[in-house]
Amino acid sequence: MDTTLQDPLVGHLLDGRYRVDARIAVGGMATVYRALDTRLDRVLALKVMHPALAGDVAFVERFIREAKSVARLAHPNVVAVFDQGAQGAYVYLAMEYVEGCTLRDVLRERGALQPRAALDILEPVLAALGAAHRAGFVHRDMKPENVLIGDDGRVKVADFGLVRVLGDVTNTTGTVLGTVSYLAPEQIEHGTSDTRVDVYACGVVLHEMLTGGKPHAGDTPAQVLYLHLNEDVPAPSTAVPGLAAELDGIVAAATARDPDLRPYDAVALLALAREARSRLSDAQLDAVPPKAKPVPAGGAEGRTAVIPRVLPAEEPSRDRDRRRKPDGVHRTSRLEMAPPDLPHPAPRRTTRTTPPPRRGIIAAIVAVLLILGVGTGVWYINSGQFTRVPSLLGQTEQEAKKRLADAGLDVNVGNDFSDTFERGTVMGSDPDSRARVRGGGPVTIVVSRGPKIVKVPGLEGSTLAEARRVLKQAGLAAGVVTRSFDDNVEQGAVIRTDPASGDEVRPDSGIRLVVSKGSPVEVEDVTGETEEDATARLTDAGLKVRIAPARVNSPEDAGSVARQSVAEGAELARGDTVTLTLSKGPREVAVPDVTGQKVDEAKNALEDAGFEVSVDRSFPFLDDTVSEQSVGGGGTAPEGSTITIKTKGL
Repeated sequence: MDTTLQDPLVGHLLDGRYRVDARIAVGGMATVYRALDTRLDRVLALKVMHPALAGDVAFVERFIREAKSVARLAHPNVVAVFDQGAQGAYVYLAMEYVEGCTLRDVLRERGALQPRAALDILEPVLAALGAAHRAGFVHRDMKPENVLIGDDGRVKVADFGLVRVLGDVTNTTGTVLGTVSYLAPEQIEHGTSDTRVDVYACGVVLHEMLTGGKPHAGDTPAQVLYLHLNEDVPAPSTAVPGLAAELDGIVAAATARDPDLRPYDAVALLALAREARSRLSDAQLDAVPPKAKPVPAGGAEGRTAVIPRVLPAEEPSRDRDRRRKPDGVHRTSRLEMAPPDLPHPAPRRTTRTTPPPRRGIIAAIVAVLLILGVGTGVWYINSGQFTRVPSLLGQTEQEAKKRLADAGLDVNVGNDFSDTFERGTVMGSDPDSRARVRGGGPVTIVVSRGPKIVKVPGLEGSTLAEARRVLKQAGLAAGVVTRSFDDNVEQGAVIRTDPASGDEVRPDSGIRLVVSKGSPVEVEDVTGETEEDATARLTDAGLKVRIAPARVNSPEDAGSVARQSVAEGAELARGDTVTLTLSKGPREVAVPDVTGQKVDEAKNALEDAGFEVSVDRSFPFLDDTVSEQSVGGGGTAPEGSTITIKTKGL
């Protein structure tokens, strides 16, 4: 029977905007529909929380948190969230609709994948998670069901419903959220989550893509949990002989039971995967795996579940009373999409798996309790003497110092080179993370200086600010900045560096930058011109003009340019400034009395006083003595003006 016909939302307009056309999948928390946004006329997926859960504040908050978290990512490999809202009992997310199938569908149909195909899927998944990790989010429920593969080949990560913000409290009392086959040991043992739990899950997913099966299988969730806690994930080559050792290495690094031994986040794992791919030949990448048994559709270990976490013996009895019995585990069904070129399957009813026999579950949990009980006892005996070093790898120096201070531990800082850890992040500590320290420490953290050899980045054409930022990111420093005219490089852009782009240098080296001043502008002579005319000429040439606040006496007319800061013919860059000083006219100077003096003597006296001299010799051959001067001695005249002197006549 087609249960879609009985769905009250199909065929209705939700929130006055979204026309619900068909039901795609049903989960324990929500139902996914294909819908049409009537306002924007586009097909999308509508994820609607089950009305029975709408009254549960915790579920509603988680639902809204998914919308806000994913909306902040805006990454091409993350299923986008367009809108979030509610109408009555229906709380919904409007999401990107991906026409295609899930990775689970692919594995169920094909079994193991070729290494090239597995890496082609893994890399965009890690890119999406890397964006989430760098934005401060942890997915916490990575599995093949949440990897969508579009008909156009695009790979996208979906279902951030269990997302957590890094720095929030990520441990839970008595329960662990996630899918048991992909839970990291620290999620199971302590209920804690950071970026490395997603790294672990991706390692399990890669193992499954390469082998066609999960690394740890069991009849009950408790058995699977026990294996994740106590056994390493086997190398994929043990199940598929001939797989390259580099692929085993990726899985081993990602699924290390000690989280401190894993790549810190998805970005680091992506770098590891790409490096491994670069070392593989085409034959190794295209190796055809043996026909594997398809992954079963069911199985208690394959579902998102709320798993009881084993509590230490000394926890208060009220916490123990809150634990669910193992055979009362609650699970949610998978949200599945139809594979390409196949009609959407008839939706399944949400069902509860028949509880497994109590004896098997109890035996597994007793074994876990015995393991945890020993550690709990040691912790209890030494609780007053020792402090456990928090996880520090990959943290910035400031973050690591704060974590240690919050733990009551003193800190020393050292530095070393690293090709793996980003500059400024913690690459190691002494004692190691999770080790016990007596009293207040101290703990020495080793901060990465980046690689020992750094290539000078290509900065030609970059602005000076961009060049400084790129150099800092590369672990280098901007050295002396010089400027040079260049007709071909835009003003303010880098012409070249010294050492040159691509040269190898040590970290923290200073890189000299030569920055373009653009084409040169030749300065014109504007002295004697009015302020308005001089300013217009210089501005038209591409220069800026500044008028000096004080005027000076000069031979130039009052208000005209007396002098300029840059001489005629000099070259400046476009936008450089020329300062103009205006004249307040010539100053008045006392005129010396030169009558009775010989002409040459009189000229010298007047010129020394700042005047020009004109001689009028009416009878040059009769006498050379000054008889008159145009301005009498003791009077004043403008500096630089002309004084006329006459010789005696008959």
